Amino acid sequence: MEGLLLLIAVLLPAAGSVMVMLLPWLNMNRKDRCLFVGAVMILECIVVTLIALDSERTLVLFKMTEQLPIALHSDGTSRIFSVVMALMWTISGFYSFSYMQHEQNEKTYYAFYLMTLASLMALTLSGTMVTMYLFFEMMTFISVPMVLHTRSKESVAAGIKYLIYSVAGATMGLLGIFMLTPNISNPYFVEGGSLLANQLNVSREAFLVILFITLVGFGTKAGMFPMHGWLPTAHPVAPAPASAVLSGVITKAGVLCIFRMIFYVIGPDFIRGTWVQWALLGCAAITVFMGSMLALREKVLKKRLAYSSVSQVSYVLCGLYMLDGMALDGALLQLVFHALTKDALFLCAGAIIFKTGITRVDEMHGLGRRMPWTMWMFAICAISLVGIPPLGGFIAKWYIAEGSLMSGVPVFSWLVPIVLLISAMLTAGYLLPPSVSSFFGGMADGEAVSAFPKAEPSLLMLIPILIMTLAIAVLGIFPNFMIQTFSTLAGSLF
Repeated sequence: MEGLLLLIAVLLPAAGSVMVMLLPWLNMNRKDRCLFVGAVMILECIVVTLIALDSERTLVLFKMTEQLPIALHSDGTSRIFSVVMALMWTISGFYSFSYMQHEQNEKTYYAFYLMTLASLMALTLSGTMVTMYLFFEMMTFISVPMVLHTRSKESVAAGIKYLIYSVAGATMGLLGIFMLTPNISNPYFVEGGSLLANQLNVSREAFLVILFITLVGFGTKAGMFPMHGWLPTAHPVAPAPASAVLSGVITKAGVLCIFRMIFYVIGPDFIRGTWVQWALLGCAAITVFMGSMLALREKVLKKRLAYSSVSQVSYVLCGLYMLDGMALDGALLQLVFHALTKDALFLCAGAIIFKTGITRVDEMHGLGRRMPWTMWMFAICAISLVGIPPLGGFIAKWYIAEGSLMSGVPVFSWLVPIVLLISAMLTAGYLLPPSVSSFFGGMADGEAVSAFPKAEPSLLMLIPILIMTLAIAVLGIFPNFMIQTFSTLAGSLF
């Protein structure tokens, strides 16, 4: 059956989630549950890889009306996003098998972890705007329990804030879907867009306002100003593996929706040179600078990494909003390397908290002497995030900056590269000093530090971080395959 793999990619983790809740009735212990969850995630990666290697497929689930089909579809964009999300989700999932030993409600955590993966796969494989919206909302509601996991007062407040921001952003996105549906030639996503620009049922000026509101709404999930407030609140309170996927994966759901709306529905030519493009670039550039400044002054490690995500994800948005092929290549490279880097950094932070209880950057002095592997990987990821060659962060930022300079967008063609350079220096300011002081600094508190065990976390926690760190280095040195893949996709969209 054509499109069967698409359905399996969605139903496999969903069925796994249901089974996790039933496992206690089957007399399975914690070890059996972890093995089961791991097997589901590995199978999901295999299915997603088969979809990525296959030709384009479409599966219509049902039709609400002829103009509102609910359908799954695989294309170049879905392949990139689904592979990145599935791999990052699986690596962080294996890390959680060791980390979650000191957390409660493991069964609930893994059930929602798998169900969120199912909704993300459905989102990446959505073939229409309405399908995308349905699974975007579903992903929001299902991921809230990961923020609420500890059931503390702070986590409940953070979960409510995350939910309010996400629903508000999705509602703004829904407004655009309402207005776009009668003004497109095809309900399915079409490369280059399907907007009937000369037959709009409202004035062009009003339409541009609605498009701006729509893209800002979907930008909420990506942490773009002015809808960024949820991100630094929600990420730090979640367990470390949940923080990792919230930062490295779920923020990319917002990027995906913006990507689909601009390049598969509206069409880049419709907004190129308009105030909408300039306003979006302004919001993204402000977010890059603001996130870096807030991270620089933040002392709590996980919250500093969360503010860093506010900044770094908007690098991707800057590349998208330039509406230039090379900048788009850089945006997709940044998408991949940010997912790898920020997942690894949050997992390093989780390992530090798990083994030492340290939560603040000013307590990390001398930590590298007790956790050398963890801190070396933290340092390598920090260097990549700054954008120092030959690690992956450099090539991504290079392409965004070069694409911006070549785009010809007034003011922003030179302003965005300057903002990226300033942000890189600020990133060095908030990530490199903790890395250096962990190896060369004195002990922050002699008595307390000496009481901590001088040991790395388990291999089940170290190996996932090592895999991502090696990927950052190898893909940064040999990025040609990714660049060719992304250039081919960009060529089909312009």
